[in-house]
Amino acid sequence: MIRYAKPTMVDEALALLGDGAWRILAGGTDFYPAQGTKPFRDDVLDINGLAELRGIVETDDHFVIGARTTWTDIIRHPLPPAFDALKQAAREVGSVQIQNVASIAGNLCNASPAADGVPGLLVLDAEVELRSVMTTRHLPLQDFILGNRRTALQRGEMVAAIRVPKPATTGMSAFVKLGARRYLVISIAMVAARLVVEHGTVIEAAVAVGSCSAVAKRLVGVESALRGLAADGGLADAVLSAPIAELSPIADVRGSAEYRLDAVREIVARAVLQASGQMSDPGMVAA
Repeated sequence: MIRYAKPTMVDEALALLGDGAWRILAGGTDFYPAQGTKPFRDDVLDINGLAELRGIVETDDHFVIGARTTWTDIIRHPLPPAFDALKQAAREVGSVQIQNVASIAGNLCNASPAADGVPGLLVLDAEVELRSVMTTRHLPLQDFILGNRRTALQRGEMVAAIRVPKPATTGMSAFVKLGARRYLVISIAMVAARLVVEHGTVIEAAVAVGSCSAVAKRLVGVESALRGLAADGGLADAVLSAPIAELSPIADVRGSAEYRLDAVREIVARAVLQASGQMSDPGMVAA
């Protein structure tokens, strides 16, 4: 026998988590395909009844995105231009039907190297709020996702929210995804970029790449190369010559490692130019 529970209060859900091993069901868009035709072996904790965990709230120092917030919620919510990369990524998460039910926390907990939401959150310096019966802790997103399908989530914990600090919500951002076709595709590579430009000069840069390593990575060398430059077409040249040692792509059916490394520089340049206002939205790019 397995147990199934659908609590309506967060405290009730945390109490259940503290009293046994549960498999958490949120939107279900990854949960059910991963299950396939195999019989259920784990107790299932359905959190779709936790209304408290859905929505976006602005506090004095953070934007707090509830764990059950859907991609459609993010697309529709009024947010500063620094969130544009996240909104653009949200439009690339499967179909509209998937966007209507899939949750942002599910995207993170699934911990796929190709998770569309991760680069856009990385450039916003997002942190993950983890709650248990005993405590609440906050982890930077880059410390939460540990590898392919691996996270820092501990027994008895659940993701309650994603928190974005207000200082990281300045500037403009952009997201570019490279896939084998225009729609409904797992990325070959994807990039989010956020730039803060004052008086025509880049004073802050954040660039993150997904699908080119086991975990999405910030490109520190590219960010350093962009700071202090004029916000013009020369930004692309800086991207093409900057180091990208953080990446370690694999070869698979979607593309070789060499192709990914070549292609990612081009889409980083496109994202940077868009975030600087030098290029219109390139959106999804087909290989």
